[in-house]
Amino acid sequence: MKDTPFTLAGRTYASRLLVGTGKYRDLEETRVAIEASGAEIVTVAVRRTNIGQTPGEPNLLDVISPERYTILPNTAGCYDAVEAVRTCRLARELLDGHNLVKLEVLADQKTLFPNVIETLKAAETLVAEGFDVMVYTSDDPIVARQLEAIGCIAVMPLAGLIGSGLGICNPYNLRIILEEAKVPVLVDAGVGTASDATIAMELGCEAVLMNSAIAHAREPVLMAEAMKHAIVAGRLAYLAGRMPRKLYATASSPLDGLVN
Repeated sequence: MKDTPFTLAGRTYASRLLVGTGKYRDLEETRVAIEASGAEIVTVAVRRTNIGQTPGEPNLLDVISPERYTILPNTAGCYDAVEAVRTCRLARELLDGHNLVKLEVLADQKTLFPNVIETLKAAETLVAEGFDVMVYTSDDPIVARQLEAIGCIAVMPLAGLIGSGLGICNPYNLRIILEEAKVPVLVDAGVGTASDATIAMELGCEAVLMNSAIAHAREPVLMAEAMKHAIVAGRLAYLAGRMPRKLYATASSPLDGLVN
């Protein structure tokens, strides 16, 4: 199978790993880990990270340059559509008209599960205002279909709860979403280690977004590099196509001409 390029909002990327910028010890560790990951798209929580809205404080963009990376502002920490839309508008102003955003509207602080109703409301408004919306959502195929119909350029179902590291909890729902979607599907949330990222890619996801799996590792920079290779391995395995599962053994060597 010939691979197809990973494209978002008209731009093609070599890396299928997207990374976050939170939870690191400091900005220097953030910089080095992101470099090790090979990621080209870096997501930033606008409500929690200074990208210019607080003059005089350390600015993430001083170490994660918009000239080198595609900055993907996200609405983490928003719990209704109004907050999320306001945050995206602020990000567009801070980033000189940047339209690519990650929409994330949460239901509660305990689960950080998406509030689907508010997510749909915010998506409609943002798409109407010309934003290129990548959207964090539940692993419900019907909701994913609705978000695509609204005009979101990518749907990002969770694999597990944000920051949980539980891995791919419901691969069957993800497979349904992947079968139906006409836009890129990216796993967002739940990845804990490299094998989780590989499984997501083997299912056919276009890419994987993660933060905690790298930032909370004992050695974040080493884990970032591991994730880079895991994404590549998973994509190649998906393109190659795995062998069928069988209940019984099959000899690796041919039996014809066997010497008795």
